[in-house]
Amino acid sequence: MYPIYPYYGFRTKCEEQPISFPAQHQDRQPGMEYLMVPRPIYDNPGYAGSGKLKGKVAIITGGDSGIGRAVAVAFAKEGADVAIPYLDEHIDAEETRQVVEGYGARCLLLPGDLRDDEWCRVVVARTIAAYGKVDVLVINQGVQFPQTSILSISRQQLEDTFRTNIYPHFFLTQAALPYLQCGSSIISTTSVTAYAGHSLLVDYSATKGAIVSFTRSLSLQLVDSGIRVNAVAPGPIWTPLQVSSYTAEYITTLGTDTPMRRAGQPFELAPTYVYLASDDSGYVTGQVLHVNGGTMTET
Repeated sequence: MYPIYPYYGFRTKCEEQPISFPAQHQDRQPGMEYLMVPRPIYDNPGYAGSGKLKGKVAIITGGDSGIGRAVAVAFAKEGADVAIPYLDEHIDAEETRQVVEGYGARCLLLPGDLRDDEWCRVVVARTIAAYGKVDVLVINQGVQFPQTSILSISRQQLEDTFRTNIYPHFFLTQAALPYLQCGSSIISTTSVTAYAGHSLLVDYSATKGAIVSFTRSLSLQLVDSGIRVNAVAPGPIWTPLQVSSYTAEYITTLGTDTPMRRAGQPFELAPTYVYLASDDSGYVTGQVLHVNGGTMTET
C-alpha cells in the first residue's frame, strides 16, 4: 500500500501530478519548516526499516528540517542513533527529536554555527561523549542567496555561502576522521546545480561543484582505510531553504521545469542516504547519486 497525501494531490507512485505551492517567503535563512504551507513530507509511513544501520551513530548536519530531517527519520527507522547539529531552528529541531525518539532511536541536538571550526570539533566531541563513537557523517547544511547578476554578489555573500556550504566539510571531516573506522561512511549533499548550473545561483552552484570534487578526492584518500565517501545531488526539493531564499512568486512554480514537473519531497531522498550509509553500498565510493526528478546530468 502506497501512502496517500490528499493535501498535496499525489500518491507516492506513478500517479503523481504536478504540484504548485502557495506563494510564500521567509525573510531569514535558515528557514523554518514549521511555518511552511504545506509542510514538507519527511516521513513515508510505508517505509519500514530492516536494521540496515542497527547500532550505528550518525552526525547529520541540518537534520532539524528538510532533507536532513528526512534522513534522520529514515536512519532512526534503520536503527541508528543520531546527532543533529543545526543553527538555531529550535522548534523544528525539537520536532525532529521527538519523531526520531518515537522510532526508538536516540537524538542529540547540537545548536551552533558550523562555519566555526572550533564548533565543528565540539560537535564531534559531544557526539563521542554521548554515544561513544561515530560511524556516519552526513554533511548537509547549506544556504543560497539568488542574484540575477554576478555583480550583485557581495564579498560578504560570497564568504557566507562558501563558509557555510563547503568549509564545514573540511572542519567536520578533520574532527571526525580519528574516530571513523573501516566501514564508516561520509555522505555530502551537493546539488543538481553543480552539473546543470543555475543562472540565479552562481556562488551556490560553485560551492556545490566544490563538494563534488571534495567527494571524489577524499574518497581516493580514504579508500585504503575502508572509509567510503559519496554524495547525493538533489534537484528542487520542498524544504525551508527554498522559501527562505526565493521570492514568493518563484515558489509557485518550484520544480515544474523538471521532467517530472514537480518538486521532490524530502522523504524521496532519504533512502538514498540510507543506501550510502549502509553495507549495501560497500562497493561504492567517490560517487554522486542524482535524485532530481529526471534532469539529465553528466557525471
